[in-house]
Amino acid sequence: MSNSAITTGTTVNNTSSLIFMHGLGDSGHGWCEMLGRVKLPDMKIICPNAPIQPVTLNNGFRMPSWFDIKQLDMSGTENEESLLAATSTIHELVDNEIGKGVPSTRIVLGGFSQGGALALYAALTYTKPLAGIIGLSTWLPVHQKFPNAKRNSNTIPIFQAHGDIDPVVRYNYGQLTAKILESFMENVTFHTYHGLMHSGSDQEMNDVKAFLQKCLR
Repeated sequence: MSNSAITTGTTVNNTSSLIFMHGLGDSGHGWCEMLGRVKLPDMKIICPNAPIQPVTLNNGFRMPSWFDIKQLDMSGTENEESLLAATSTIHELVDNEIGKGVPSTRIVLGGFSQGGALALYAALTYTKPLAGIIGLSTWLPVHQKFPNAKRNSNTIPIFQAHGDIDPVVRYNYGQLTAKILESFMENVTFHTYHGLMHSGSDQEMNDVKAFLQKCLR
């Protein structure tokens, strides 16, 4: 991971933290600004930047990417070695927040697109209970490994959101991910946004804020 991470909100005596991962080719800056609109009092928002590395999906072109992907589908073509390396980085960020006095049960992992895939995988394979998981326009990577790969509680709330005309991470991938998650997790919510492509929306951000309020109340 890049050494730089964008942080907004209270950095001293914050009682909760949201760690949110951007999508392929993006950076943490834009998402940290957008998430500032849904920030709760005494919450710190951390938006790490992915490392620059070759992406097979884009003919080996080097770009900000959490892990290598051969193609965007549900066949499990993610490079597991790079996925595990990225997961280790996110687990370290969570551990760092815990070391600063924020309980794991006050920490939410989230992300958009590839970042959402990493958030789902990293949260489900973390060994301490978390407050919640947010996955926007995303999928569960190497889903064939679950539920055996899961190391966390079955009761962590999961908020999943997807536009029904998403041309990048197709809507049916999000639907299938929700079904897979529901097969071994007890608290999965899937929101559909009609007419939304591969992006966020005001309504989606309102729903994210409501989710944060619920799981951090």
